[in-house]
Amino acid sequence: MAIVKMQTARTTQLDPIAAAEDLVRQLQGGATPKLVTLFASRDRDQVALNRALRERLPAGTRLVGATTGGELDNQGIYQGSVVLGALSGDFEVGLGLGTGLSVDAVGAGGAAIKRAAQELGVRQQDIDARKYVGLVIDDGFRYKKEELLLGILEKNPTLILVGGGASDHEYDPAKASALLHVDGEVATDGVLVALFKTNAPWAALRSHWYVPTGERVVITKVDESAQRALEIDGKPAALRYSELLGVPVDELEYPKPRGFAAHPTALKVGREYFIRSPWKPLPDNSILFANLLEEGTELELMKVGDMAGATRTFFQEELPRRVQNPQAALLFHCGGRMYYSHVTGTAAQLADTLRHAPSAAGMNVHFEIYSGFHINTTLTVLAFGGN
Repeated sequence: MAIVKMQTARTTQLDPIAAAEDLVRQLQGGATPKLVTLFASRDRDQVALNRALRERLPAGTRLVGATTGGELDNQGIYQGSVVLGALSGDFEVGLGLGTGLSVDAVGAGGAAIKRAAQELGVRQQDIDARKYVGLVIDDGFRYKKEELLLGILEKNPTLILVGGGASDHEYDPAKASALLHVDGEVATDGVLVALFKTNAPWAALRSHWYVPTGERVVITKVDESAQRALEIDGKPAALRYSELLGVPVDELEYPKPRGFAAHPTALKVGREYFIRSPWKPLPDNSILFANLLEEGTELELMKVGDMAGATRTFFQEELPRRVQNPQAALLFHCGGRMYYSHVTGTAAQLADTLRHAPSAAGMNVHFEIYSGFHINTTLTVLAFGGN
């Protein structure tokens, strides 16, 4: 028998020492954790909090985490708190941190997975994707997910990855910043990989609330950055999107309720739709996307469904179907999705769905990682169970 379990703890204490003591006290009586995940509001003193936790956690317990745009557990979605997930059971974990993300993202991703694999005593090319899974958290505001994923997957493209970008409560990207925790180190401009090896049931999953419309568009021209669509279907991108939705260009920007948030695009991979949404129209009628674009790419136009209902069904039906006897779920919830729920008045219903999850800890992230893809407007999940 193999099983991975998780205890969770949350505190609103502001003082780092008081916060650490409150969190560790809540974990007392449980199994000694092998790995603790730390999801902390960006307004906390991250270095002091890290130090206080390390002093109080068992010496052999590993620590990873990040600053957030909101913290999640089974009781809801919060701002201004700290949430821990304490994982124990039948697994080994190796940790790796790659820095200099904004200068060499491919190299940073490669360094992180190399170190994590070394800690487990396995060569990257020998990682068995049936027994290993990678958790990835990056500095989301560097916008380097596609490149860092190339580095992580270069020597083993079959490795499954799930995670998201460290974030901030500050919505202005020019002012926002993010920090990562890897054991006693607190870093920015980096990416961390936690590589799990286990015989327990596990799955990387994703949930969004969109359904395909059957209408497809083609990215026919992009700029040199590969992030701006200049033309869609041979027409100025924003004008074509406005035409498709029947709304003015100035109502397209995410998260306005009639624009990209209600009708994003998705990349169809097999039977799955990976949301890769437009972000904002620009004055020259181009559209800025959150991810890299390639000319000639065909994308499916999606339409909004029931966010809370789809998420509840995901926790009640899909997750238990994919993971035997689910015990733990690490959640990476799109910050834009959270913002859209506030715009549409559905935030309370969305938060309520978390009570249907197995023991859960997570954060609102700045864009998501799933199966080697940079996606958005999605909840990505790493779940463990028991057999």
